[in-house]
Amino acid sequence: MTRLTDKTVFITGGSRGIGRAIALACAKEGAKVVIAAKSDTPHPKLPGTIHTVADEIRELGGEVLPLVLDVRDDAMVKACIDQAANHFGGLDMLVNNAGAIRLQGVEKLKASRYDLMHQVNARAVFSCSQAALPWLKESSQAHILSLSPPLNLNPKWFAQYGPYTTTKYAMTMMTIGMAEEFRRYGISVNSLWPKTLISTAAIEFEAGGPALMAQGRKPDIMADAAVSILARTDQSLSGQALIDEDLLRSDGVTEFDHYRYAEGNKPLLPDLFLD
Repeated sequence: MTRLTDKTVFITGGSRGIGRAIALACAKEGAKVVIAAKSDTPHPKLPGTIHTVADEIRELGGEVLPLVLDVRDDAMVKACIDQAANHFGGLDMLVNNAGAIRLQGVEKLKASRYDLMHQVNARAVFSCSQAALPWLKESSQAHILSLSPPLNLNPKWFAQYGPYTTTKYAMTMMTIGMAEEFRRYGISVNSLWPKTLISTAAIEFEAGGPALMAQGRKPDIMADAAVSILARTDQSLSGQALIDEDLLRSDGVTEFDHYRYAEGNKPLLPDLFLD
């Protein structure tokens, strides 16, 4: 039996990048997967939609439900989560993967962009978790997993892009709070962050450009770490801000070269917020 057989996983921002990788990894482990994202039609620059990922999962023999979702819309969030749970007969896991990034400081950043980052990052964790809670209470293996970093108060992580930093740290603080609040319901709540740069469209177009891609890893490492967390059947791991490589090493993984985005010996870049 695979590790997530008959479990239902709801993934926001699941149409590309890390979200897509987590969706495929969960499907390979037997999960029923809900791909919830805005990308209903192809983007001129970014490959992948909820439908293309759904097709990939079907090719693996998995069960999948693609849903159009804007995580800023509370009514849409609740409707999508309820639809998914009713479709599959319950909901076991919520992965808060949807994200918005702009690495600018207060002086140059448009207020509208800050609002977007706050809504898609911090606020969506609140909205999606609240909507999923009634269903997660009924699960015997309930998890909420948010893609956010450990809290590192070194001023260098605030100096150039404090607005983005604060929205990502807010996600982690929600993890800490919900882990305690939902402990009585048997729900595990954790955050997950990459030890190195992950080479995705967000890096290519928003945070460094194509030149950095060769110094990162594939999203698969985050997907494998996510599955490791979601597959745990008790609450022994909750309230933690976990790092992908460190978690996998604790699982006994020792070989990481296959996760490199590009061949060669270029040094891998540490991700943001890690000293």
